Amino acid sequence: MKSILKILAFVLMSVGAASAAPSTTTPPPGPAAIITPPTTTAAPAARPQAHELTASDLESFLDGMVPYAIDRADIAGATISVVKDGKLLFAKGYGFANVKKRAPVIPDQTMFRPGSISKLFTWTAVMQLVEQHKLDLDTDVNTYLDFKIPEKFGKPITLRNIMTHSSGFEETITDLFVNKPDQLYPLRDYLIKRMPERIFPPGKVVAYSNYATAMAGYIVQRVSGEPFDHYIANHIFKPLKMNNSTFVQPLPREFVPNMANGYKLASDGDNPIPFELVEAAPAGALSSTATDMARFMLAHLGNGTYDGAQILKPETVREMQTPQGLPVPGMNDMALGFYEETRNGHHIIGHAGDTEGFHSDLHLILDQGVGIFMSFNSTGTAGAAEAVRVNIFRNFLDRYFPYAPGDEATLKTAKDDAQKVVGYYRASRRKDSAMRMVFMLGQSQVTANPDGTINVDALKNLADVQKKWREVGPLVYREVNGQAHLKFITDANGNVSFWTTDEFIPVFIFQKTSGLEQLSMLKYVGGAFLAILAATLLIWIVGVLVRRHYTHPVVLEPLGARLRLVSRLGVVVYLAMVVGWVVFFSVVMNGISAIVDGVMNPWYTLLYVLGVLAILGCVAMIANAIMRLVRGPGGIVARAGEALLGVAAIYGIWLIVDLGLATFAYNF
Repeated sequence: MKSILKILAFVLMSVGAASAAPSTTTPPPGPAAIITPPTTTAAPAARPQAHELTASDLESFLDGMVPYAIDRADIAGATISVVKDGKLLFAKGYGFANVKKRAPVIPDQTMFRPGSISKLFTWTAVMQLVEQHKLDLDTDVNTYLDFKIPEKFGKPITLRNIMTHSSGFEETITDLFVNKPDQLYPLRDYLIKRMPERIFPPGKVVAYSNYATAMAGYIVQRVSGEPFDHYIANHIFKPLKMNNSTFVQPLPREFVPNMANGYKLASDGDNPIPFELVEAAPAGALSSTATDMARFMLAHLGNGTYDGAQILKPETVREMQTPQGLPVPGMNDMALGFYEETRNGHHIIGHAGDTEGFHSDLHLILDQGVGIFMSFNSTGTAGAAEAVRVNIFRNFLDRYFPYAPGDEATLKTAKDDAQKVVGYYRASRRKDSAMRMVFMLGQSQVTANPDGTINVDALKNLADVQKKWREVGPLVYREVNGQAHLKFITDANGNVSFWTTDEFIPVFIFQKTSGLEQLSMLKYVGGAFLAILAATLLIWIVGVLVRRHYTHPVVLEPLGARLRLVSRLGVVVYLAMVVGWVVFFSVVMNGISAIVDGVMNPWYTLLYVLGVLAILGCVAMIANAIMRLVRGPGGIVARAGEALLGVAAIYGIWLIVDLGLATFAYNF
């Protein structure tokens, strides 16, 4: 589960975790350098044969990679477990759980925060109750709630929708994390108070939702009659003997000595991130060890049974692992709670998880009976934890399950089709009802190359270089010199609607934007608009000073003079509003780890008031332009300038309304 810093970093800058800037003037190493140890031998020309996956070979492999990677990435520590053929094959800790105390990571003792991997426990609990016929995946969830989700789109939300992240809810951020234990409040209250708008019909669009997962956890609580954290402890942890795992927050006293610190950077060892408190607990509040997570993996790989304990029936496990047809057939798919990560020709499902301080992955290679869990307790240099964990897993696959992808010819229509897909796209995981500005600025661009290949700026390799994609099927693209695919989907009229890729986990799609909402238009038209405002302000100030010096005031009738003054003050207010939002997000990005109920409401109110005043100022600019054009005074240049400002003001009003800068909404 992403913290607010990670969410804002993604939507504002299209990167992963937010992180501190490097402490030196030397550019930080790229992700490829961070993960790949230096070598004096040339790379082999051909792909090596598969290594046998044994404990000794795996230890040599990981020992040669992980310590180097976390040191280069400024990550404090890591914990890793691997299971195979129904047994724990490997578990080891690297680096430090506590940098200041130099406390090592011990895989069967040191607890990490797996973030959104917590959701797999919520989904397991849901399926346990489905087995008992207490829940049905295709029934309106309002049946199980003691509050009501308002009707919309003529179709109810079901647990199947929630488990495939297709409930249709927009993003919600406020109170996802809180800063202090006394800010935690009952899950029911959170679900009612922070209910987001429904922006998609259920079952149609994949858009990752922590809120919907929290709702599923609350349904487990209501139907079972047990508090959510007690239910997970009694029906999953205890049977599987996961004795060092808990959803309880704050952390129970007996677990505190075993809890690893989370850091932005290992070099911040004197300033660890405080224990993160997740209000939407079923979506991300788990604390666990690598060996406990191994037991959970073994249960799911073992048809629901491990070490004599059955937590699910075999047919239920198979149902959870079955693709559900979202986002689109032929690409990595959503299963029930798990998502597909198929790679190297093997059927893989899993889940990732992120908090501000911890970054984790869980992968189940179903056709090999292999599972791997890894977690890191730092974000690392320039967010390097993401590159490190992805690279470890891909190197793991290439070593033990090497793969040579088949040939796919490039279509002759590639150049023409490339022109059809170019443009700007925004993620389905977003907020539309308020604060749209943040998510509109996170658009991804698709561009065409002269040879018919395309680039997608959101899709870069682990060295942070954009990949090229060539068309191998109608609007289906394959990574040049790689195995990943990218697919564009068209609407009934043949126009491109969205794209999805198996390079990403399939928990959201990118939908095409058009008109003034395209990022290029926001940049260029918006930039021109702000330039007009700035020039108007400058000319006004300089004009006042010059006229005062030469005692030559502008002669206007009283109404015209007042209207001109209000229009100029409107320019000042509009620019102040823009500066205010920039400062606000700079503050959020650089120090606030959670948006908590009411904490920043005064800021929002001030900025929204400025938004309303800016709209009124734009109205004054338009009225002033009309009056000056019709009645004067002023020559052609002066009248043209006022007309330009009036036209710009029309855009300014649209901008405030479209980006949600005067909504007085406080539920983010």
